[in-house]
Amino acid sequence: MSKVKVIAIIAFLMFVTNQVNAQKEPNFNPLRSGIPSLSITPDARAGSMGDIGVATESDVFSQYWNPAKYAFAFSKAGIGLTLTPWLSSLVDDVFLTYVSGFYKIGDSDNIAIGSSFRYFSLGEIALTQYDAGSPDQYKDAGSTRPYELAFDASIALKFTQAYSQAVAFRYIFSDLGTTIRSQEGLLPANAVAVDIAGFYNKYIMLGRSECLLGLGYNISNIGTKVSYDNGENSTFLPTNLRIGASLLYPLDDYNTIAINADVNKYLIPTPPVKKVGMTPEEEAIYNDAKRVYDATTPISGIFKSFSDAPGGFKEELQEIAWSVGAEYAYDNKFFVRGGYFYENPNKGNRQYFGLGAGFRMTALQLDVAYLISANSTNPLDKTWRFSLSFDMDGLRNLMR
Repeated sequence: MSKVKVIAIIAFLMFVTNQVNAQKEPNFNPLRSGIPSLSITPDARAGSMGDIGVATESDVFSQYWNPAKYAFAFSKAGIGLTLTPWLSSLVDDVFLTYVSGFYKIGDSDNIAIGSSFRYFSLGEIALTQYDAGSPDQYKDAGSTRPYELAFDASIALKFTQAYSQAVAFRYIFSDLGTTIRSQEGLLPANAVAVDIAGFYNKYIMLGRSECLLGLGYNISNIGTKVSYDNGENSTFLPTNLRIGASLLYPLDDYNTIAINADVNKYLIPTPPVKKVGMTPEEEAIYNDAKRVYDATTPISGIFKSFSDAPGGFKEELQEIAWSVGAEYAYDNKFFVRGGYFYENPNKGNRQYFGLGAGFRMTALQLDVAYLISANSTNPLDKTWRFSLSFDMDGLRNLMR
């Protein structure tokens, strides 16, 4: 197997678990999940603000962050596309492609449907096979292209003029590659999941200024476990609770600034910790805890995730990641953004800054984001991301 591609796969799998820090942090105990590509931020706007989006103004990429926001979209319909390179400094064919869109039904402006498709490719991987008869004992065994994909659809309903809710249904598929599967006995993994989301959006007065307040939540990827060996070993989906707030403040008739904040917590059980030099009694306790962990169902895992950390309440707090970001807009056409994301070193140690900008015309919007990691373990460090979205109302007006 190509050495560079091995690095790419390892970095991808460690995006959530981040095992590279395990020996540096004695209390390192990250939450582990399957299909980690589901946790990759798909759009440049949110990425430039430190991965924020559950309560910001609605856009075409709200399907990932909070599909309930579609009920408050100003346009009748829209569609967007994002390309996110992965480990771009090492390889050029590992990437995430994401397409998202929505449509508001009827004239009541209260119901919207949304959908998205994500495809994560680990590129082409060259394989080798042991052969005692060859000069170097290895021979070419062809190649494979591992990938993961997910397709979902949502419906959002506005219950009042200020509040909406949504539910999304998702199908997930992961294939480590046909050649690898035949050699190692691995099978493609399938899963289904549901998102439940809500959004509050209302104008409020702060002094003499009319501001737009947004509050949102999204419980995503509530679903089945995933397995590559017919259920003999299985892992949890990255079920996640995200809560956020946003305040859009008008500086004058042309200039606005939005201050945003999100907090999120994975709703999956904390795995038991196996330490070096355990006594037989400690190892027996660990084995019992591991059996309980493996037997935990996804729904039970959601409730356990709030109280099962070995380090108690202190460790539970460490499992909460947060991000803050801001978006400045001129005439709702030019945008400058920035933000910061923080995850505790014991729970993955993802810490990075996001920067970006955007430009909106009548029918389209282009956004760009750049990530600067505060440590050396982020595969997106110094990576540019681009999102292109189309407003269907604007396109229709151009065609008249």
